[in-house]
Formats: sequence, structure tokens, C-alpha cells
Amino acid sequence: MKILVTGGLGFIGSHTVVELQEKGFEVVIIDDCSNSDEQVLNGITAITGKRPEFEKIDLKEKDKVEDFFKRHQDVAGVIHFAASKAVGESVEKPLLYYENNIGTLVYILKELCKKNKASFIFSSSCTVYGQADKMPITEDAPVKVAESPYGNTKQMGEEIIADTCKVTPGLNAIALRYFNPMGAHPSAEIGELPKGVPQNLVPFITQTGIGLRDQLAVFGDDYPTEDGTCIRDYIYVVDLAKAHVVALERLLDGKNADNYEVFNVGTGTGSSVLEAIQSFERVSGKKLNYKVVDRRPGDITTAYADTTKANEILGWKSEYTLDEAMKSAWVWEQKIRD
Repeated sequence: MKILVTGGLGFIGSHTVVELQEKGFEVVIIDDCSNSDEQVLNGITAITGKRPEFEKIDLKEKDKVEDFFKRHQDVAGVIHFAASKAVGESVEKPLLYYENNIGTLVYILKELCKKNKASFIFSSSCTVYGQADKMPITEDAPVKVAESPYGNTKQMGEEIIADTCKVTPGLNAIALRYFNPMGAHPSAEIGELPKGVPQNLVPFITQTGIGLRDQLAVFGDDYPTEDGTCIRDYIYVVDLAKAHVVALERLLDGKNADNYEVFNVGTGTGSSVLEAIQSFERVSGKKLNYKVVDRRPGDITTAYADTTKANEILGWKSEYTLDEAMKSAWVWEQKIRD
């Protein structure tokens, strides 16, 4: 069974490709390599023993999307990761985010609507909840006005998919709202490879730890939390990748209760920025040079998941601790700097 993974050379996408191939799926990747590297294919191949098919396509080019689906009519499902994802950048460049995250989604859905049957997994985000009123966050928590254009594209993306599923009998979709992915594959063959300045905390931590960056900026220590820093739910990327495969299999097996479903994917535990730093210091044996600076626009105070629905309905649960995930990120960082 052939599965298209858009953004499949990216951080979460590449780990999901590995899990799909290890489950016996045939995978074709689309990526424009704007925030990824074609060399990731070598890592996927080293882990699985099979090189996935790859096409370098910019999904903003509608005619190329149409052409791809004409040539790959046997695609049974799509896992859609391809999107711009930095909160801060989205505040500075909103139109880039709306074009890249919304336009490309529409083009793919248009092609899936032409099929008799199609399964679609959407890479959504806990940012749709904004600053939730209660912790942990359940799927029933209200979707609030987005704090950033990035968050807004995830909200809009979910609405577009839900509306499309209502009028397309053969289309079934699951949106996975996940929290903060981190870590690297245990083989250290693939991991997070940010281009330029990292937008996520953990690669900034590991790059500072290895000396690539002089200092880590902690954005604010005056939040209403125990240590004053923001709290997030850090989930190991392999756990997250497995959730995508489980969700896809639910659709392919016809086990979904509705043609559009939503699941939180996280650990259910919140950790502060300072706790993440302390985790790195434990697993690496290094003291991290960090400095508290002003808050960052668009950041919320606290977000961690209630994962009951995913645990009970999908039969999925995160397995790795923060320290285990952080250790994998540190091993990966050391390997790519050798």
C-alpha cells in the first residue's frame, strides 16, 4: 500500500517514514528541501534497509501537485507534514505562512477528493488551543483566537479538512494535535536538522551544549509558573511518529467513528524550559550557558496534553521520558558535529 508523506525529509516526517516502512508500507516522499536535506534519505535507508521514493516538489505549484497524483494514482493515504512551522517567523511573515500552509493543503485535498477512497492524516498542533483555560488540555477544549499566524494556519487547516470531509464521502481524515516534538532516532541516523537558527528549544540547547552557539536565550522568567518559565509537553519524536502510523491504520482499516477525528498527541506531562535545561545537564554532564531575555511574541504560558482519547481509542501511548528523549537529541548532536 502506497503512502505519500509530504515534508517526509523533515524532522517528524523522516521518523514517520521509518515507522511506515518498518510496518511494510511503500512510501513516496514529497519535500521541497526548504528546511530539510536530501541526505536524510540515506539515514532512512540505513535504518530500514529500503530507500523510499522521493520527489522534490514545491507544493505551492498547483500543476505539479496535479501531475504527481496523476502519476501516482495508487496512493492510498497521505500524511501531510509539509508546512512552515516557526511561531516567531509567522508573526514577521504572515503571508508566507498563509500561502505555504493553507494553499498547499487545499491543492492536496482537491486531488484526494477525486479518489473513490482516501485517508488523510494532518499534522496539527496544540497551538490551536491558544492559552487553554484548564490543564491538561483535552480535545474538547475551545479553539481560541490564534496567538500567531502559524497557529491560525493550523486552526484554518483543521476547518478546511473538516468541511471537505463533510461533503466528500470517500475522504476520511484525522488531525493529530501534537505538543513539542524532540529527540532523534535511537540509531542516530536521523534527527532534528534545523537550517540556520533553530526555532525549537531542544536543538538550541544541544547546539549550545556542543559549542556551536555561545548562549541559549530563555524567553522570559516572569510567567505565572513555578520557576517563571514557559511549560510545554515534550514528546519523543519516535513516539510521535508511531502515533501517525496508528492513526493511518485506523483509517485504512475503517475503524474511525467519524470521517473527521481529532486526537491530542503528547506525554501528558508539562516541563518548564528550565526543567528541559536541567534534563540536558543531567544526560550530558555539561553545564549549559543560558541567559534570561525578554518574552517572545506569540508564546503562551502553559500547554500540556490530556492524552486519554489517544490512549484509549487509538491504543497509543508515549513511552519515552524527557531524559531519554533528551539523551537521544544529545547523541545525535554529537554525531552530526563529528
